[in-house]
Amino acid sequence: MPATSYIRTFGEIGNEDVPLVGGKNASLGEMYCSLSAEGVRVPNGFAITSEAYRYMLDKAGAWEPLHDALDDLDISDVVDLARRGKRARDIVYGAGIPEDLAHEILDAYRGLQEEYGEEVSLAVRSSGTAEDLPTASFAGQHETYLNVRGDANLLEACRRCFASLFLDRAIHYRVDQGFDHFKTGLSIGVMKMVRSDLASSGVMFSLDTESGFRDVVLITGSYGLGENVVQGAVDPDEYLVHKPTFKAGHRAVLRRLLGDKAVKMVFVEGESKHTTRNVPTPKADRHQFCLNDVDVLELAGHACTIENHYGRPMDMEWAKDGIDGLLYLVQARPETSISQRSATVIERYVIGGAGEVLVEGRAVGERIAAGSVRRIDNVSQLREFTPGEVLVADTTTPDWEPVMKMASAIVTNRGGRTCHAAIVARELGIPAVVGTGDATTRLQSGDVVTVSCAEGDTGHVYRGTISFHVERTETDELPRPATRIMVNLGNPDLAFITSFLPNDGVGLARMEFIVNESIKAHPLALLHPERVTDPKARQELARLTRGYRDGEQFFVQRLSEGIGTIAAAFWPKPVVVRMSDFKTNEYASLVGGADFEPHEANPMLGFRGASRYAHPAYAEGFALECKAMKRVREDMGLTNTVIMLPFVRRVDEARKVLDRMAELGLERGKNGLQVFAMCEIPNNVILVDRFAELFDGFSIGSNDLTQLTLGVDRDSEIVAFDYDERDEGVKEMIRLAVEGCRRNKIHSGFCGQAPSDYPEMAEYLVELGIDSMSLNPDTVVATTREVLEVESRLKRPARHPAA
Repeated sequence: MPATSYIRTFGEIGNEDVPLVGGKNASLGEMYCSLSAEGVRVPNGFAITSEAYRYMLDKAGAWEPLHDALDDLDISDVVDLARRGKRARDIVYGAGIPEDLAHEILDAYRGLQEEYGEEVSLAVRSSGTAEDLPTASFAGQHETYLNVRGDANLLEACRRCFASLFLDRAIHYRVDQGFDHFKTGLSIGVMKMVRSDLASSGVMFSLDTESGFRDVVLITGSYGLGENVVQGAVDPDEYLVHKPTFKAGHRAVLRRLLGDKAVKMVFVEGESKHTTRNVPTPKADRHQFCLNDVDVLELAGHACTIENHYGRPMDMEWAKDGIDGLLYLVQARPETSISQRSATVIERYVIGGAGEVLVEGRAVGERIAAGSVRRIDNVSQLREFTPGEVLVADTTTPDWEPVMKMASAIVTNRGGRTCHAAIVARELGIPAVVGTGDATTRLQSGDVVTVSCAEGDTGHVYRGTISFHVERTETDELPRPATRIMVNLGNPDLAFITSFLPNDGVGLARMEFIVNESIKAHPLALLHPERVTDPKARQELARLTRGYRDGEQFFVQRLSEGIGTIAAAFWPKPVVVRMSDFKTNEYASLVGGADFEPHEANPMLGFRGASRYAHPAYAEGFALECKAMKRVREDMGLTNTVIMLPFVRRVDEARKVLDRMAELGLERGKNGLQVFAMCEIPNNVILVDRFAELFDGFSIGSNDLTQLTLGVDRDSEIVAFDYDERDEGVKEMIRLAVEGCRRNKIHSGFCGQAPSDYPEMAEYLVELGIDSMSLNPDTVVATTREVLEVESRLKRPARHPAA
């Protein structure tokens, strides 16, 4: 390569070449050279160097006019910024491309034509020298041109790319990040166009973008070109893959969420220039995932390979070619937002009450904010925006970033968790609810709202001001007590963020929460929809199972993904999963459930828990629960799950259920499977030695144990004054249970609310020598400190924080 050359092929560049070819091109070259042998597929191409950009401006004598345009710029004056930005772009575009540089560009183009064919189409992409750095991404600040063919169109796209260094948003971003306009250069990447317009494309991260949980790959995707996903023009599909079990050889998607994918971006046929448009996605495609599991797992493998190579969490873009059917990586840059969060400080926003929900969407940022709505229907309205308002729009683009910096929260009709609005919101540390579908029609300028992204994956926009507070917890210096402190958890959406609490695993994962929130239908109604008598319920069953082979697949997949998400969040710590413990009235309230449940006067003491599992009336439903658990343990590889049976009344009943589980592929002791029982019936305590022969542990459920020991209906307000877990009789039952477990060398745990509510109960349990107690997440830190104090008095040594 001559010393004067302004072209570098991807095979000649790598990470060390950022000053010459910019962050995007350097990373593409790095992957092309270093990771192709490991299966990471990158389209070939070449970089027009930043020296070419400077050479072009030198030849045109453009530096002095550029200084005149930009020196003393005040970016707070949006009108002046727009005027000066346009002037700078005109100067750069007007400089033109020198003849010798144009010759080099076209020679490199000929090389791609020789490799891919005369009609190869190109992607022409800006690559800034201050772009895709570990601390500043510059994502979306400069222009990209797609489906470029022909010499004249290529050179025209290059001129426009160079000029995009001075787009208003790029000028603003450089000032915010402290970069000098005249020390920042621009390179251009020219690469084979991946025909994702005929297939699908998207974005993936090697961590969870909301919590910062690093053991998953998050993949988003939609049909057509990737610009829609990046800019938030569509609600994409989402997929999660658990990295530790994936690397151990298990090939299963951890969790998936179907997006609306209302439109797809395609090329306009018959056009020689880079022309695209959005067209409606066919309904049948919208109801299907845009990727199959094989594709998802291939992408997850590439994400792990790339993260391992770069040694940090990564933000990547992928595209599937509709002609050759192959998956390509078209960008990889360091993740610069959530991965910068302190690992030793947990910040948790807590909503203080309930309110009227105006709109819902996907939550971004895990924070809460309140303010007046400013609805933006067109760009001209941006100048009306005032600091502290809630920005409401159909979608956002990088041009809006100067205004987005002033917003207290962002709400959009379209977009997913990896769209432009979501990325900017995370960088700014503000909540965003994206993909609401109808925010611009439900919310009006001047409305006072509270935007909450602290309640799981679903973000809520409430009418009026709802109180909230922030809990901050320092975790680095907190030792682990000898007593294992676990958490109670039912909502998979909160699993990743909850895992950052100091904990020893999950002592109670409630299966019925997942059934109620993610499945919503009675398992027998899903198996036998023809037996459902309510036409509306049958219609809802059909809607829920759309895109699935049948109701069984829907139930097993949704349940296993919910349980798997919790198990993955705490891997390899134990996660105790309680099989469903709905009462008959609660089962009946599920979609289609009324046709499969008896009416009982006192469901609390009726057909519930283990009595259902081996009974003919629910045997098929229990088989689905077991199939889901088997999938979690065997297909997903999450063998840290422990199965727990609730409300086991009799020893013979326990044997029947365990035998049935073994028939269904969940044999106690096989593949390390442990089975616990809830200790919540006096008979469990009285016959503890006989129950201990069948189970690996007891988890004391103080709610039912108190109810049945004192003979108090815990649902009755009239006798609520008699319900007290601290009663001497209840405490004696707990003592006998703990001692019985110790005598039989099985695990003793406590999963009731008492130690969280009453410090004296936590003290009592520690004094008994209970092995573990499982608490609600909001009380974990405070109770851990109380337990440490008690153990200190008892002279029990604490464990190291990492133990």
